[in-house]
Amino acid sequence: MASNPLSGVVVEKSAKSGTGANEKYDYDVVVIGSGPGGYVSAIRAAQLGARTACIEKAATEWGGTCLNWGCIPTKTLISSVERLHHVQSADTMGIVVKGEVGYDFGKIMDRKQKVVTTLRGGVSALLKSNHIESIVGKGKLADPHTVEITLEDGKTRKITSDKIIIATGSVPIIPPIPGLERASKDERGKSSNGIWTSDEAVYATECPKRMLVMGAGAVGLEFAYTFRGLGAEVTVVEIAPEILPASDKEVAAELRKAFKKQGITILTSSKVTSVEHTKTGNKVTVEGSDGKSSVLEVDVVLCGAGRKPFFEGVGLETVGIEVEKEGPLTKRGIKVNDYLQTNVPNIYAIGDVTGKMLLAHLSSHMGIVAAENAMGHVVKMDYRAVPAPIYTNPEVASVGITEDEARAKGYDVITGRFPFRPLGRAMALNEQEGLVKVVAESKYGEILGVHICGPWATEMIHEAVMAIKLESTVEEMMTMIHAHPTLSEAMGEAALDVYGNAIHKMKK
Repeated sequence: MASNPLSGVVVEKSAKSGTGANEKYDYDVVVIGSGPGGYVSAIRAAQLGARTACIEKAATEWGGTCLNWGCIPTKTLISSVERLHHVQSADTMGIVVKGEVGYDFGKIMDRKQKVVTTLRGGVSALLKSNHIESIVGKGKLADPHTVEITLEDGKTRKITSDKIIIATGSVPIIPPIPGLERASKDERGKSSNGIWTSDEAVYATECPKRMLVMGAGAVGLEFAYTFRGLGAEVTVVEIAPEILPASDKEVAAELRKAFKKQGITILTSSKVTSVEHTKTGNKVTVEGSDGKSSVLEVDVVLCGAGRKPFFEGVGLETVGIEVEKEGPLTKRGIKVNDYLQTNVPNIYAIGDVTGKMLLAHLSSHMGIVAAENAMGHVVKMDYRAVPAPIYTNPEVASVGITEDEARAKGYDVITGRFPFRPLGRAMALNEQEGLVKVVAESKYGEILGVHICGPWATEMIHEAVMAIKLESTVEEMMTMIHAHPTLSEAMGEAALDVYGNAIHKMKK
C-alpha cells in the first residue's frame, strides 16, 4: 500500500509507514467529525494502514457543515441563480426565449437537497470502502486515548485509540445584538421571527421579499447575490469601510460596483444596533460612521458575519487541550503546532476548529497532514498557497497576500493588473466585468499574491496557486504561453503589466 506523503515537504520521514497495530488500543486513529477535514483524514490514515474510526453526531450529517449547510448547498443554489440569469439575458446573445421566464423555489430546493443527499451517501460509501468504522454519536474525550460516545439511542460507548484527530468544525456567529436571537434554533429554515444564519438560508421555504444581510464577507455576499438573483430586495451592512475587508481593495471595489449594478444596496462603515420584531417583519436599526441611525423594514435578517470554531462538549478541558486567544488568523480555535498536534502530543486538531482560514479545502489538506503525522511521517503544514474562492457574480478568488499586506511585511512591492473587458473570450461569453491583479516583490520578481474578480475566477486561480507553491516569478508567469482565446490570458497580461509590458492594454 502506498505510503508516500501527499501533503507537502517531509521534514523527516520515519522508517515505519504507520504506527503499526498496537493491540493496546481499539484503533490506531479515531477522528471526531466527518466534515471535509474529518472524513479525508480518516481515509488517509486508513490508506497508511491504520485501524480507523470516524465519529459523526448524526446520521444525516456525514460530510459536516460543508456538505450539508455550506459549500455544497450554497453553490447548488448559486448555480440555479446563474442559470436563471443566463436565460434572462439570452436575448443579448441572440437567443429568443418564448414565454415568461421565472423559477420554482421548491424545485430549486429539491435539487439542492438531492445533490446534498447524493454526496452525503458518497462520504459514507468512501469510509466503508476504506474499511473505516463509521460511528453515529457525540464524541467526547474522556482521557488522551479514550473517546466516550453518546449514541443516538442515549447509550454510551467508550473506544480507545493511539491517536485522535479533532475535526468538529464551526458554527455561525450571531452577534450579541438585541433582537437578533433565532426563534427556532433547531429548526433550520423555520425561524419564525425571520432571523437567519446560513443554516436557515439553505433550507428556506421561500424567497423573502426584503432581506438585510449582516456582514460583507464571503458568506454574506454569496447569499446577497443568491437572493437578489431570485428577486429579493437586498441590503448588505458591513462595519468595515469596504466589502470583503480581508481581500485586496481593488478586487473588493470591482465586486461592489457589480453588486450596485445588480441592485444590491451596500452600507459600509455601518452596523446593526438592534432588531425589533413586528407583525409584518423586522425593523432593523442601522448606525452609520457619522453616528446617525436609520431604520430599515425587512422580512429576513441574515447573519452573515462568519463562523467560529465549535468544540463545545468535546472534552478539551478534561485532557487539558489549550485554546488560542483571538488574533488575526484565529477565532479562539484549538491551538496546534506546525504538525497540527495539540499540546497533548497524540491528539491532533484540523480545519475550522483550529480557527485559521475557515475553508473546506484547507480542512481537507490539514486532515491529510494530521493523518500522515499520526502515522509516523513528519510533515509541516504550509499555509502560503491556500486559494480563497467566493462564488458571487462576478466571482472572486485570491491566493497569497494582498498589496497592503505585502507592504506591511516590508516588501518593495510591484503590481500588475489587467481587465477582462478587452479579452475576446470574455466578449464572446458576455462576461467582461472584473480584473486580475498580480502582487510581487521587486528584488527577484517572486509572486506574492494574485487576486481575481471576474468570470470563472474560482477556476482560474489555480495557476496562481501553483505559482506561489513553487515560488515562481513574474517572468515565469508572463513567459508562459496562455491559450487564445481564453479568460486565462488576463493572468499572463497582468504579469506582463507588472513591468509595464502588457500587450493589449491601452497606454495612458
